[in-house]
Amino acid sequence: MALSKYERRERLRMRIRKTVDGTESRPRLAVFRSNKEIYAQIIDDVNGKTITAASSRDKDIDASKVNKVEAAKLVGKAIAEKAVKAGVETIAFDRGGYLYHGRVKSLAEGAREGGLKF
Repeated sequence: MALSKYERRERLRMRIRKTVDGTESRPRLAVFRSNKEIYAQIIDDVNGKTITAASSRDKDIDASKVNKVEAAKLVGKAIAEKAVKAGVETIAFDRGGYLYHGRVKSLAEGAREGGLKF
């Protein structure tokens, strides 16, 4: 029996989470992509804390009126700025079960341009 796309993504997400772990020195950049928006969080899994977050719903990104791929790049740059301000330079990228393609790839490139190292 075939898996639904949600079950398939959940399996992929769990497979990724087995290897990608966020520590204080190297927190995890987690991505969630909905049909309209994209969200990113930098998480310290050891202490169970979200260090910083950004999304395409933030006022400055939402007001820029760009397409979804360009908005994802802006989210990447925004999360990188906030992370550098919080003292984070190196991260582990958690694509959340999504293919590294399109909006997820654009967010990662924006984060790299903003100064984060993967």
